[in-house]
Amino acid sequence: MKPLMGKVALVTGGSRGAGRAIAIELGKAGATVYVTGRSIKGDSTNNWPGTIDDTVSQIEASGGTGVAIRCDHTNDSETEAIINQIRMEQGKLDILINNVWGAHDLGVEYKPFEELPLAHWDTMFTAGVRAQLATNHFAIPLLRESKQALIIHTTFWDENKYTGQFYYDLAKNALIRMAYGLSIELQQDAIAVLAVSPGFMRTELVLKYHEADEKNWQEAEDLSQTETPHYLGRGITALASDPNVMEKSGKVLKVGDLAKEYQFTDIDGRYIPPFSI
Repeated sequence: MKPLMGKVALVTGGSRGAGRAIAIELGKAGATVYVTGRSIKGDSTNNWPGTIDDTVSQIEASGGTGVAIRCDHTNDSETEAIINQIRMEQGKLDILINNVWGAHDLGVEYKPFEELPLAHWDTMFTAGVRAQLATNHFAIPLLRESKQALIIHTTFWDENKYTGQFYYDLAKNALIRMAYGLSIELQQDAIAVLAVSPGFMRTELVLKYHEADEKNWQEAEDLSQTETPHYLGRGITALASDPNVMEKSGKVLKVGDLAKEYQFTDIDGRYIPPFSI
């Protein structure tokens, strides 16, 4: 039996990359997955590969059930409408994956803080941290109605090491603190809140930047230690399937550690150790 059969999940930022893979893996495990993002068929953000419709097609091809809804999560009314639609159609929400992230719109420049444009605040905090916060704001009342629910924030964490990019480092750590604070506030509601940190993922945009694909990525030296986004998706699915996940609430977890604990591999059969800078 599929471990998430009967569960309802929302994955934000699911047009491509981590969000797409998480949605697909949750769908494979039996969840009904709502997928949000700005890219839809015929209108992909910045003409990037991937749309929410493509993600749902892949969920369905794997035997799962997916629902694509266009949403700009910087617009609170659109975010609220998503939750209202899920309530109307499903009557509940069991799993919320906060993955929406706007930094790709500007790119991540590695320069000293004072040389970076202030626009990085908007892409990483308004379209990242605040967008995830707003989704929590509207979703928590519905999550409370489930017997046990789960909120996960995708982030990056390597103990106390500095990532080398001021805004990125600040935003990713803000997501970790958001998960920690909510874990305390929602403990009595049996809602587990976690932050999950993948390694260096071979997303569509990473492969495009390196002029590579899944067939020849091994030829690019910079990609030698990478993993597919499905490694993260499998880690999150394992957490969502764990009846004792409340014991982990408030923690930030690395995918490589989850792979060892839950005994899963990347889609190519490899175990990739926890990523470190």
